[in-house]
Amino acid sequence: MKINGNEIKPGNVIEHNGGLWAAVKCNAVKPGKGGAFNQVELKNLIDGTKLNERFRANETVERVRLEQKDFQYLYEQGDALVFMDNETYEQLELQKDFVGDRAAFLQDGMTVTVELHEERPIGVSLPDHVVLEIVEADPVVKGQTATSSYKPAVMENGVRVMVPPFIEAGERILVDTNEITYIRRAD
Repeated sequence: MKINGNEIKPGNVIEHNGGLWAAVKCNAVKPGKGGAFNQVELKNLIDGTKLNERFRANETVERVRLEQKDFQYLYEQGDALVFMDNETYEQLELQKDFVGDRAAFLQDGMTVTVELHEERPIGVSLPDHVVLEIVEADPVVKGQTATSSYKPAVMENGVRVMVPPFIEAGERILVDTNEITYIRRAD
């Protein structure tokens, strides 16, 4: 689908210079002299490089639609993570480094959303929050107040997170997978 250069919005995926780029920031500029343009910060969806580009209103770019499918996480096999399509039951293998640091938050049976372009995976989004058990937490130091101080703790997946002093080993907590931060005790 063709769109004008001034219609690019953050989150749009466009085809530019032979690659797939996601618009991160857009700024409409109207200089006193010359025509208006859209200053767009682009991020390459394949290798993660960034690019600043100007698009004039009369330029057209190809907007790409990404297909979003739900997959279920099955297991880890060496450096690969295996997912299953919830509709066709076909399996998809993705490299651990493709998923990144958040791969530690994958749990058996977890549903993730995979963005595909022409059947090729472009990105993976995990649920925003997961429940994990604390396996190791430092003891509380007397005199510290609960409001100002957090202590380090290790979750069952091996990731360290800062938690309030009242959280102890064996408790289950809700964690934000994007920021890798403690939210609250799990119910």
